[in-house]
Amino acid sequence: MGEDASVSETPAGSGPNTDNASESAWERIRRRLEASRSALERRFEPSAEEKSKILKDRAVELGREPREEAGAEARLEVVEFLLAHEKYGIEPDYIREVFPLKTLTPIPCTPPFVRGVTNLRGEVLSVIDLKRFFDLPDEGLTDFTKVIVLESETMAFGILADSVAGARTISLDEMQPALPTLTEVREKYLKGVTNDRMAILDAESILSDEKILVHEGV
Repeated sequence: MGEDASVSETPAGSGPNTDNASESAWERIRRRLEASRSALERRFEPSAEEKSKILKDRAVELGREPREEAGAEARLEVVEFLLAHEKYGIEPDYIREVFPLKTLTPIPCTPPFVRGVTNLRGEVLSVIDLKRFFDLPDEGLTDFTKVIVLESETMAFGILADSVAGARTISLDEMQPALPTLTEVREKYLKGVTNDRMAILDAESILSDEKILVHEGV
């Protein structure tokens, strides 16, 4: 009767067993999250074969684009024509058309390089002799059979040609500066000379020349 009954009570949810159970639950959750993250990374990461194909495609594109651009910059398309056995070339962007010369009417009080005018489907068109325009000696046989119509936004006229050989693509690497023996006037309108001595004309400079603008107005 004199002994005290001592009762030791343990609160619910506490004790070593509960702590171990909680740690195990958190460990399981952590492993699930880690597994999910790894699965997502594997899902969106390309395989070794896909990586190799992507790198190969990129290498092809990087290698192709500079070569194509360099090729476009290194070549020039021109229309080749003959005038007194001399070869000339002019960019087709400035050529409206080429037509056979049938009639040429001289006009008084015009510069020597203006050979006359011709009627092109109702349009009165001035016709210019480039050899005289460039102050070159009037040498060589000429048989003017063609008129090449040059045109810009503000000017249009024809230039005489013995014949038109057609379109030709040249490499800019073969272009040389204007030869020192050429006259000052001719150098002004030249882009360069090819290895086979074809003179590439600067059509934009010719079309904007003040001498032609003034006399066209007259």
